[in-house]
Amino acid sequence: MVAVPDIRKRCLIWLGRPTPREREVLAAAGWELRVVDDPASARIGLRGSDLVAGLVDLRGAAPAWRAAMHELLARHPELPLASLGDDGDGELPGERLLSLREPLDLDQVRGLQRIAEGEGAPSACGPDGDCLVGRSPALLQVRASLNKFAPVELPVLVTGETGTGKELAARALHEMSPRARGPFIAVNCGALPPSLVQAELFGHERGAFTGAAARRIGLFEAAHGGTIFLDEVGDLPLDAQTNLLRVLQEGTLERIGSHQSVRVDVRVLAATHVDLEQAVARGRFRQDLYYRLDVLRLHMPPLRERGDDVELLARHFLEAFRRQHQVRARAFDPAARRALRAHAWPGNVRELLNRVRRAAVVSEGELIPAEALQLAAAATPSATAGDGLDEVRVQAEREAILATLRESGFNVSECARRLRVSRVTVYRLCRKHQLELEALRV
Repeated sequence: MVAVPDIRKRCLIWLGRPTPREREVLAAAGWELRVVDDPASARIGLRGSDLVAGLVDLRGAAPAWRAAMHELLARHPELPLASLGDDGDGELPGERLLSLREPLDLDQVRGLQRIAEGEGAPSACGPDGDCLVGRSPALLQVRASLNKFAPVELPVLVTGETGTGKELAARALHEMSPRARGPFIAVNCGALPPSLVQAELFGHERGAFTGAAARRIGLFEAAHGGTIFLDEVGDLPLDAQTNLLRVLQEGTLERIGSHQSVRVDVRVLAATHVDLEQAVARGRFRQDLYYRLDVLRLHMPPLRERGDDVELLARHFLEAFRRQHQVRARAFDPAARRALRAHAWPGNVRELLNRVRRAAVVSEGELIPAEALQLAAAATPSATAGDGLDEVRVQAEREAILATLRESGFNVSECARRLRVSRVTVYRLCRKHQLELEALRV
């Protein structure tokens, strides 16, 4: 079995009263919070296996409270300290002090990890350095869930619209888990030919079928000691679903052409573009497998629900692109920033990434104009469902997808090729325009 690092709990002792927003930020960074608002009567217990730090909230602290706080800290000289707000009396020991400023954010909270153990914590970042960037409440909730789910050896079902970063979240779960030193293998189940799904996932013996010239281990065996991410798991044929259920229940599999069980140690993460509950009701997905996969659920919010994260992500993507390519663009002009905030982002983060890259290439100046983003003019969002929607464009989109489906004989793969989009996008458009594929095929 692959050697794995020890994942310890992080506990922050907050001397004072944190705001609800500060609680969200700390949870997103993986810190368990213990609030001590009365240091005169408090007792601090430190467990050797945990990473513990103290934060002294000096905002509006009365002299008597400060005196009680100093007395409490004097009994725990081993406790690494940070402060928030003005110290004033300068009595906190400098070698134990990390000064934080308002508003508290994830970048500052990472400093608590450094003073607690001297090293950086596992973070919600993929191996290529691309992170789950953002500070909206929706994304803070995602980060909090990542910290809760990562150490637990249970399957996770990642849900959300296409382009919201489901694979990135799965990679983060792996990188933050005790399996981080093991392999991470991502599989697009919808891209596997139906005739080869079993062989690709579970392997085959020599001579098991025509063309099987040698034994080949499957992706599950390749992920032994690590994590496998099954994207579009709803596209798996029923026979492959049966074998996947066996892996989840017993931790064993059989290669095609063999009757010998092979034991595998793999954590399974899954995502899907289809509603698995509806697929179960229609007999297209095994109910017992659905319950095995849907133990922990992580929902990735659409970009339109993440507020100021849009502009933050746009700057992040632009800076990353500038590090790899020589382009003049270095920022967005005011009109471009307004356009970023006004757009509905049906393609979510993936759409934003592609538009920023394209704009960086075509822009001739240092500031990217709104025209370079090629975003249609959008009205300010309002409570009415019709506001900001171009009904003519929506109807044209529906007619185009329906016509292409008919021309391709309702073959989703062929339709995707003709439209030059992914199969996931075809399914998303069908759901958007309420096109029932099974009914249309009749």
